[in-house]
Amino acid sequence: QVQLVESGGGLVQPGGSLRLSCAVSGSIFSIDAMAWYRQAPGKQRELVASITTGGSTNYVDSVKGRFTISRDNAKNTVYLQMNSLKPEDTAVYYCAARQEGRLGYNNWGQGTQVTVSS
Repeated sequence: QVQLVESGGGLVQPGGSLRLSCAVSGSIFSIDAMAWYRQAPGKQRELVASITTGGSTNYVDSVKGRFTISRDNAKNTVYLQMNSLKPEDTAVYYCAARQEGRLGYNNWGQGTQVTVSS
């Protein structure tokens, strides 16, 4: 089992930046990919960014060029750097981990709120 704890959310003005962190613990050796999802009110949860153990990254089109996913293996932490934030980025952001042999992400954090508003 993998435990995930997000932090770093908050209120930011349009055009501002935030960095989300996801502390990972438990069966870390079994993880083959990490991701950030988000869910806005009244909308389905969507995949924002992902990173594999090999370092390959993927982003939803709406955040390309603005968001960067990265990881620090020494700290067992995954980050989401969010720049040029827009009101439509407002959502609860969730960290997720996929364990080897799984088709989808099967471990989730509790979520952190990001609100972009003036």
